[in-house]
Amino acid sequence: MVTKSILAENLLRATPPDLTMTRNKDPDGQTSSIEDGLLTAVRSDQDLPALGAAISQIVQLSSSDDESIRKLAYFVLSDVSLTQKILRLSNSVSFRAVSNKAITSISKAIFLLGFNTVKACALAILLVDGMPGKKAKHVRYELVYALAASMVSRELARYSRFSDAEEVAVAALFKNIGRLLLAAYYPDHYQDMTTLIKQGSHTPAQAYREILRFDLDSFAEKVMQEWEIPASIIKTLKIQPVDIFQPPRSRLEWMQQAVEFSQKAVPLVLSQDRSSNPNLEDSLLTQFGKALDFNKIRLNELITNANKETKAFETNVGLSLPDQKREVRMDAGALELNFEAEENLLKELAFAFEENDDMPSLQRYPSGKPHNAAGLLLTGIQDVTEIMASGKYKLSDLITLILETFYNSLGFRFITLCLRDQEKGHYRARSSLGSNYSTYQKAFVFPLATSTDIFHLAMKKNVDLIISDATVGKVRNLLPRWYMDLLPDARSFIVLPLVVNEKRIGLFYADRQLEAPEGVSSEEMRLIKTLKAQVITALHTR
Repeated sequence: MVTKSILAENLLRATPPDLTMTRNKDPDGQTSSIEDGLLTAVRSDQDLPALGAAISQIVQLSSSDDESIRKLAYFVLSDVSLTQKILRLSNSVSFRAVSNKAITSISKAIFLLGFNTVKACALAILLVDGMPGKKAKHVRYELVYALAASMVSRELARYSRFSDAEEVAVAALFKNIGRLLLAAYYPDHYQDMTTLIKQGSHTPAQAYREILRFDLDSFAEKVMQEWEIPASIIKTLKIQPVDIFQPPRSRLEWMQQAVEFSQKAVPLVLSQDRSSNPNLEDSLLTQFGKALDFNKIRLNELITNANKETKAFETNVGLSLPDQKREVRMDAGALELNFEAEENLLKELAFAFEENDDMPSLQRYPSGKPHNAAGLLLTGIQDVTEIMASGKYKLSDLITLILETFYNSLGFRFITLCLRDQEKGHYRARSSLGSNYSTYQKAFVFPLATSTDIFHLAMKKNVDLIISDATVGKVRNLLPRWYMDLLPDARSFIVLPLVVNEKRIGLFYADRQLEAPEGVSSEEMRLIKTLKAQVITALHTR
């Protein structure tokens, strides 16, 4: 899904651990410690380094950076499964509060729902999909817990006076990463530790020392540092426990309090009957009410919304929970699991990780082009029209949406918008989508000087070209050498020149690796020209 970083490649070389090691480390350190074994397990798992690299890549994107918005859209679109899950979630009642119209593109989801919402959802999906052992009951439980905590923090951010408060939803997602990894690799130790907490004989810190002989939170910090999670996120997960928190004096302090509250409020979110746990509500109000500025009414509203959003996430991202009562209790901030009824707990908290995709799969021609290309193009045009009419858009975001519409509607491998650069004397790819798009974009450059190749001829005549078979002799004779070197495997492609008053602005180029004998219908061509006209309008008005 993503290119592994050098760190990830190094981690992959680690030797797989022996998970049958002894449970405890003796005082003299004669046996391998659980911490070393767990760290080796995390490093040697072939999926986790890639997961860590992907998470790091997304976490570091900033909502204040225009390029980050494009990178987020490109990242999501590079993974078909992630794209489908984000779109399903975006169209759920709980998330699609700003528009009654269906969201059919990632670009529009970012525009309507907000960058931070889509970013947090993408991270949660990556965590769920990439975590090893997710069919195990304890791993499933901790994944549910992480999702619920993230939804609580998302609700808290709505009322925050601090800028970029939405980042707290990302931080809350990783608060229990230590427990999650322990459950994945050492389920026996996880259960022993949690049983001690449940019995009330140990605090979490005491249980870590008793069973693991190391601090699980410090271990989680070490893993996140190796995953290159920003220090600002890691600092958010640290907090000194107090009886009653005071109003925060900084954004960091607010985020620390919000993450801590979110963790403790999860049992209320997962419970179907909050009245069964009034002590927890009272405890949260006493400990956090003044600091986070909420009363009983606002707390109930927050928990209700987080509950709906958690259910929406589970349902629309291919997860499901039976409508059975969950028993999740917390005492003095410590998680308690009812292991006396483990089978019931499994049923209550289990993820449906099997395929549960209610989105109909597109029927496609062998080339990859969808049969309903016209309908998809029309929907994209409507999205572009709506966003342009709002006046609240950036040109780069609109172009990304148009590229995405072409890319998805016509089933291309690679698509780019190539614009004229008068100062440097060439046409250069500016925005691109698809397989290996960044590499292709850097090399997709050709001179302004008039030539007899297919690109200059298309712009000179202002003719849209639909090439069904690029291997035909008369087509190959018009292909320039730089193109043949860059995209030798392109078997069908389109060239859509952008020309205004005989001035050549640039062109759209898109290709597939298979021939496309089905061509383009007259209706599809009309819609393609409409999208192209919208780009020209946007370029002249922004």
